[in-house]
Amino acid sequence: MNIEFEITEDGSHTLFVPELNEHYHSTHGAIQESMHVFIDAGLRHCTKSEINVLEIGFGTALNAFLTLLEAEKTSKKVDFTSLELYPLSKDDAGKLNYAELTDPSKKNVFKKLHEVEWEKWNQIILYFSLLKMQVDFSNPSDFYPENKFDVIFFDAFAPEKQPEMWTQEIFDKLYSISSQNAILTTYCAKGSVRRMMQIAGFVVERLPGPPGKREILRAIKK
Repeated sequence: MNIEFEITEDGSHTLFVPELNEHYHSTHGAIQESMHVFIDAGLRHCTKSEINVLEIGFGTALNAFLTLLEAEKTSKKVDFTSLELYPLSKDDAGKLNYAELTDPSKKNVFKKLHEVEWEKWNQIILYFSLLKMQVDFSNPSDFYPENKFDVIFFDAFAPEKQPEMWTQEIFDKLYSISSQNAILTTYCAKGSVRRMMQIAGFVVERLPGPPGKREILRAIKK
């Protein structure tokens, strides 16, 4: 997949995919968006001391890195499973500036997120383990996790760009592999997506979005 690097309004990188005419992150601020949607609205609302996280879309590893920093700060143990069909090359990953902007001492840790082996658990730091899986989640029946998830980051490309990732079958699957009181967050606030989550069984609320976006969605498995 051909990609181009761009600097967003908060100084952090995003990637642009010309063939999809789509960015990996908000051009208003990549770090700002990920913190708002996935850390503030998602991870920080989980009260468990050991948290099993599922991410749909490893991408640049920004969400994984911010989760790692949060786990270290709170001393909560996080097992982070991330699904990605089209991983970035190590060369491209090495150009990303997230560590420099958030915690320069963690530059090698960010690099490690991209360099560790796929399809196996990797202990990145004391409080954070990572399992990267090269999975096509548009076929959700092919994914059989060992444990249920407490937090889900749904970070696929937008529905109009990647409609196969926003189906009732997928949200039904996410509900079935969620633990009680699990939290799912996504940047997408479309009514059709909210209704699919509700049909799956989630209780869904609209929340204010980050700069450049009016609303996001948070779903809870009650």
